[in-house]
Amino acid sequence: MASPEPQHAHATEVFVKDGVRLAVDGDTATVTLVNPAKRNAQSPALWRALTEAGRALPGNVRVVVLSGEGKSFSAGLDRQAFTPEGFDGEPSFLDMARGDDAQLDATIAEYQDAFTWWRRSDLITVAAVQGHAIGAGFQLALACDLRIVADDVQFAMRETSLGLVPDLTGTHPLVSLVGYARALEICATGRFVHADEAERIGLANLVVPGAELAAAAQDLAAALLAAPRDAVIETKALLQGALHRSYEDQRVAERAAQGRRLRDLAGLGE
Repeated sequence: MASPEPQHAHATEVFVKDGVRLAVDGDTATVTLVNPAKRNAQSPALWRALTEAGRALPGNVRVVVLSGEGKSFSAGLDRQAFTPEGFDGEPSFLDMARGDDAQLDATIAEYQDAFTWWRRSDLITVAAVQGHAIGAGFQLALACDLRIVADDVQFAMRETSLGLVPDLTGTHPLVSLVGYARALEICATGRFVHADEAERIGLANLVVPGAELAAAAQDLAAALLAAPRDAVIETKALLQGALHRSYEDQRVAERAAQGRRLRDLAGLGE
């Protein structure tokens, strides 16, 4: 199957490094995993490149589309991480385990940075996912606000079967999307979640044939750009906050946000 990356004739390539390509076309950026020979397996170097992509986005970008070249979105953590030598120039898992708690925590926090910026309130992020999205690949798809998936998608959280836990920020969005009991069952069994179930339980916003994935991502990006930016930013912040606010607190937040929008529309904003 061809890469699901949306093709923009006027996109400007910002960088390609360590398995990640960032390109910008007006208000839309595309972040693409570009190591299909290894099914876009992930490494600390790739995570640093993803973090850099978030920091390199121009201020006018409103929508970011994330995709992976080849048959798989991302097959998860590169198995080289589990070897005694690990990756060249990187601490192996064994080295990490031997460090003190503060060092270990700081290292994992740095890895998590690659998965965190996708939730920024000034952006809407869309993962276009095909084939395997396993472990770290599943968590990267979960890092985005929305997910469009091909009909051959296979999500799985395999960390538990390796004696580990999902630690790349995927547990919070997974529980938010599918609920505690189903999230526990998916993580503890490590089973595959296919396209039809992903759509039914809320992991996927839309399922399309693989050949239509790029076009569907483009169409969604265009639809997300149709409303004024400030209104979208305020709405996203409201919805994110609703996860931890009470009903009454959410009412207050809605009134405050609408007040800001009305003042801005009237030209009375600060």
